[in-house]
Amino acid sequence: MADVRVRKIDDWVVGWFRSQAKQHGRSLEGELRQTLTDAALAKKQAIAAEMRTQRDTLRKKYGTFSDSAITIREDRDARG
Repeated sequence: MADVRVRKIDDWVVGWFRSQAKQHGRSLEGELRQTLTDAALAKKQAIAAEMRTQRDTLRKKYGTFSDSAITIREDRDARG
């Protein structure tokens, strides 16, 4: 895991996170870690949802294709 240091954060921001940490029964560091993890995960989930939407759109437009790996393997096996 990496260590990160953030400087020059307004006191009210740190205070807000301290109060959130207390409510959640975590340390300030734990609260910040969870907040950063949640933010990163939310972005990844949004990207995955957009990709699923695009995939579904393409499937509706073009249908689905068979897996070409089987055909390629059969062709390679036939050639020896």
